[in-house]
Amino acid sequence: MIFSRGGQSFLALVLLIGSIVVAVGLTVSTLANSFLDTGFGYEASVIAQSAATSGAEDALLRLDRNASFSSAGYSLTVAGANAMVSVTQNFPSSNFVTVSSTATVSGRTRTIGVIVVNNAANGQMNIASWQLE
Repeated sequence: MIFSRGGQSFLALVLLIGSIVVAVGLTVSTLANSFLDTGFGYEASVIAQSAATSGAEDALLRLDRNASFSSAGYSLTVAGANAMVSVTQNFPSSNFVTVSSTATVSGRTRTIGVIVVNNAANGQMNIASWQLE
């Protein structure tokens, strides 16, 4: 008796091609998910940085209105994002004011640190340092 092995070869070929298609599909879906997460993460970090910057600018406005303003921490909401702002007088030394503003959006945290020189003699305040920490 002679048996044809054409069916077995065809089945093996179908399984091989099917495995390759599944592997390519999984790779494409993983990459697409990664790209989407990266895009949303970038957007969240930009929103967090904007909120932290707004918090620092709010503290500077309050200092401009009241040179002795100090706060252990207050919250400022900007476009749905929360910024925690603290203002410390005479730190790191006398006549300096340190402002720290931190915002977190979707796990992305950004902090802005500002050091202001407070000249009591003429009432001027100058920014000595502004940095993203």
